[in-house]
Parts: sequence; C-alpha cells; structure tokens
Amino acid sequence: MGTPEHNLVLILARGVASSIATPMFLVDGDGTLVYFNEPAEIILGTTYAEAGELDPQEWGTMFYPEDPETGAKLPSEEVPLTKALAKRRPVHRKMAITGRDDVRRTIAVTAFPLFARTDEFVGAVAIFWEEGEG
Repeated sequence: MGTPEHNLVLILARGVASSIATPMFLVDGDGTLVYFNEPAEIILGTTYAEAGELDPQEWGTMFYPEDPETGAKLPSEEVPLTKALAKRRPVHRKMAITGRDDVRRTIAVTAFPLFARTDEFVGAVAIFWEEGEG
C-alpha cells in the first residue's frame, strides 16, 4: 500500500467507512479491495471477513455489474470505482449488481479518488445505495 502517509489516508478512510450508515467500498492505489463496511455487506450479500482483500479483476466481476436498463454486462472500465481509479476523478452512475446472496439490486454509485497530497494518488472510495431506498 505504499508509504506510511498513504497508509494513513486509507486508515482514515476506513475509519470513516466504519462510522457511517451508507455503504462504502475502499480500494488502494493498485485497485486492491482493502475494506467495505457493514452497510455494504447487505447490498453485496457477503461480509468483508468472507470476501477479504481482492484484486481489481476479482471484485470488478464478482458482483456481476450490469446496465440496469438493458441487463448488459458492464465492462470493467465502466464500473464507477474502476473508472475513478483509472481517470482519478469522481464518477457517478446507476448500475445493477447481483450480490453473493444471488439478489439483483439496482444501485447508485458515486466513486472518487483519494490523494495523500494533490499529486499522490493512494486509492479510491465508492459510496453506493440501493435505488428506491430512503
């Protein structure tokens, strides 16, 4: 995960994730899943303890991301978190996922990059919620 300062940014982000009621997914600068919170577990149909750290290819496909209107599989590069990692800018979109509990859900996702300093990219966060909730 890089330097201690980079670790600090990710540690702080994990602290925020563990304290909020909104589902949140956290990856490091290489795209490795490093944490998702309890509210995310409900939508993802699994716990972080069960999933553990996953590389981008694993988490990018394990929830079967789809276009919610057409049902077409979303290419990895169109998944908001993957796009935020690659472009290093915020991304928002609706998509459908099928959790490990085999339940298909339409979610809204906002993903954004994390920086230790302006030019030091350390990871990204996705905050998401089930459409129609609230």
